[in-house]
Order: sequence, then structure tokens, then C-alpha cells
Amino acid sequence: QVQLVESGGGLVQAGGSLRLSCAASGRTFSSYAMGWFRQALGKEREFVAAITRSGGSTYYADSVKGRFTISRDNAKNTVYLQMNSLKPEDTAVYYCAAKATASGSAYATRYDYWGQGTQVTVSS
Repeated sequence: QVQLVESGGGLVQAGGSLRLSCAASGRTFSSYAMGWFRQALGKEREFVAAITRSGGSTYYADSVKGRFTISRDNAKNTVYLQMNSLKPEDTAVYYCAAKATASGSAYATRYDYWGQGTQVTVSS
């Protein structure tokens, strides 16, 4: 089992920045590729970013490319999502997820463990 706990969400003005963290406990963190997803009110959960278990490769949704950066620190069992130039349409609950393979995925169904989510609200 892997337990994931997100933090760092909050209210920010458009154009601002936030850094989300996801702390993992349980089995070896470095065995898992990690992903970030988000779900806005009334919408389906969507892929944001993913990172391989080594941290060597990253993947982004087109909507966040160039603004968000995913990274990980395997020594701290933590994955991060740096979000810059935030827009009101980025408002959502953000979830981190762990996938027991080397590479991440844009498909939520391929992840094995999920955190409880953290709310990000961007005001205009």
C-alpha cells in the first residue's frame, strides 16, 4: 500500500503561483511513476502532468505546458507540482496518484493509488 497526502493548495489571483506537494508513505516511493490530475466542479477528472519513477522524463497536458512543472525528490518521498501563471480555468481539486510502473500515464484508470486532493482556486 502507498498513502498519498497532498498539500499546498489555496486561493491565488490570476497570474500567481502555487506549489503543490504530495508526500508518500508505505512502499518504496521510487518504484512508482507519479501523476497529477485535477477535477473541476461538474467536470471529469483530467490529466495534468506525470513523471517517471526515476524523474528522468516528464509529461504534460497541453493546457498546462510551459506553466506547470512536475518534479520529485525520491529521498523525501515527495512529488511536486509548481504552477505558474495561473488562470481561473485552473481552478479545481488537484490529486496526486501513484502508478506501479516506470512510466506515468495520462489515463487515471492506470494509477494504483490516489491522494485525497487539495483545492486550488484562482480568482480573476
